[in-house]
This record gives sequence, C-alpha cells and structure tokens, in this order.
Amino acid sequence: MKKALMGFVALAMALSLVSVASAAPKTIGISMPTKSSARWIADGNGMVKEFEKLGYKTDLQYAEDVVENQLAQIENMITKGDSALVIAAIDGESLSSVLQKAADAKIPVIAYDRLIKKTANVDYYATFDNFKVGVIQASQIETALKLKTAKGPLNIELFGGSPDDNNAYFFYNGAMSVLQPYIDKKVLVVKSGQMGMDKVSTLRWDGATAQARMDNLLTKNYSKEKVAAVLSPYDGISIGILSSLKAVGYGTASQPYPVVTGQDAEIPSVKSIIAGAQSYTVFKDTRELAKVAVKMVDAVLNGKAAPVNDTKTYNNGVKTVPSYLLVPVSVDKSNYKAALVDTGYYTADQLK
Repeated sequence: MKKALMGFVALAMALSLVSVASAAPKTIGISMPTKSSARWIADGNGMVKEFEKLGYKTDLQYAEDVVENQLAQIENMITKGDSALVIAAIDGESLSSVLQKAADAKIPVIAYDRLIKKTANVDYYATFDNFKVGVIQASQIETALKLKTAKGPLNIELFGGSPDDNNAYFFYNGAMSVLQPYIDKKVLVVKSGQMGMDKVSTLRWDGATAQARMDNLLTKNYSKEKVAAVLSPYDGISIGILSSLKAVGYGTASQPYPVVTGQDAEIPSVKSIIAGAQSYTVFKDTRELAKVAVKMVDAVLNGKAAPVNDTKTYNNGVKTVPSYLLVPVSVDKSNYKAALVDTGYYTADQLK
C-alpha cells in the first residue's frame, strides 16, 4: 500500500512538472530590418505588445539593414528554439538557407510587410495592399495637377524603392498604372527619361541616395524648366528629394515645391505636410498590421488556419503565399488630424 501511494505521489509530481513545462510561455522571434525608420520601431513594439497580451514572450531584433546581421539573428532565434518567426526581410531573396533550418525545426514563418522570396518555407504573409499604395500615390499627383483636364506638358520625375524589396515593384507598378496614360499622351513628361525600376530604384530606401539622385536630375534637366511633381514611394526618400529641391530655390512664394508624394506617415514628413512642403503621404496603420501578424502566429501555433483575404497575388517564385492585405489611406494637410491624431496613432504634440 505504501509503495502504491509513493508511486501515485511520484506520478502526480511528474504530471505536475509536465503541466508546468507545457504552461511555459512560448517565445516568438521578431526580425525587423532597421531602427533608422520610425515605422519599423513602431512595428516591432506593436507586435511585442500584442504578443504579450496573449501570454507569449518575444525576441525582437533589428539588423540595421545589414543582410548578414539579419541572417545571424534569425539563425540564433532558431537555435534558441523560438516557437515562430515573424520576419520583415531586408533582402527578400537572401533567406532561403536559414528558413530551411526553420522548416527542419518545424518553426512556422510569417513574412511581415515584405514578401520573402524563393523559398517554400514561408507560411503566411501580412501586409498592406501594396499595388493600391502606388495607385494612391499616383492619384494624389493626378488630383493635385488636375491631370484629367490638364493639357500639359507637366514635368515629373519618378523614384522607386529598394530593388531587393518586392513591395517596391508593387508600389511602382501601381503608380504607373495611373501615370503611364498621361505620359503616353504627353500631359506628363519625364524630362530625364528615367523610367522603370532598373533606373529609378533607391537602394535600402535611403534618403541620402535619393537626394543625390535628385541633385543630379535637377542639374542635368532643370536649369530652365521646373518640376511639377515627383513620385516618391516613401517618406524618407521624400525628405531627401525636398532637401534637394530646397537647395536650388524651391519652397518660396515665387517657386513653390512641386507635388511630392510619400508613404508611412512618418513624423518628419507629417510635419513637412503641415508646413506645406511635402504634399501627401500614404498612412499604413502598423498597429493593425501587428495585430494581423500576431493572429496569424497564434492560429498556427494552436493548429488553426491563419486569417487571410488573398490567395492569388503574392507568388514568391516557389509558391503563392496566403496573405492578409490591409487598406492604406491617403493623407494630406486636410485630413492628417482625422487620420493620425484622432485615431491615436500620434498625439498633437508629436506633430508640433
């Protein structure tokens, strides 16, 4: 009887230990590209907050736009046994080998806002409607210049995002779906002749690189003529473009800035919009994107299908990745308060 009782106690203790072990919170690896852009800081912090609400631990790492850093950080997450990975890739084609290691360890992978390419080992993709972002940016130019009734010619220059980011092509193609007919009709003229992502891309979305290119465009093509619009895919690029324009005399009553677009509603650019320099941005509510990514991870780790609303658009060269696309919002001086302050994304003081 005594032996049986001791056996029962030992079994109860063993089951208790199993229960405690199973109750230990799972850790989610979050790999973000850089802290140089405020949006990625907001994305990372937003996901940490949402994961912690559900009882998960997080392992948030920033690679400072160095591909090798990101690869090492992800490999370390796998080695440590993180339960899932959420990755905003610096270079969408660089992760095949490390994600094979994740697959071998049965660690699910969510691509976050940037498609991971050339691998079957990505389970879901959380992003915005990236083609629509480009459509919005071009439509902003269309509206500001009244292109539907304008006779032209009006000069425009085109900037693209980083060539190693799949989204950059969606932004550019979305914009050109609106702008190309006006270029064909010569209502819009690309004075430099530089068109296509092979000519207009901006490596790593770098503002200084964009500024240097804009300096060159102005020097070679605009000694006598004026720029009416600049298609910019991202706020950091827009700031560089505006700095270049200001250096040659734009931004005065006699020579106002051309229409300049942007994306991400970063604070410096929102302030620029309020001040009348940058014309527009595209707001992508990263709080909602973080929630979607967290729901995807939580569903997968609980043996459920993740929420998706697109199963056709994003082919990464190996598979079509099931995706959830959120809706971007056009922002200008007339609606920034409603879009950004009233929704709690920023405080009014942050934009002063």
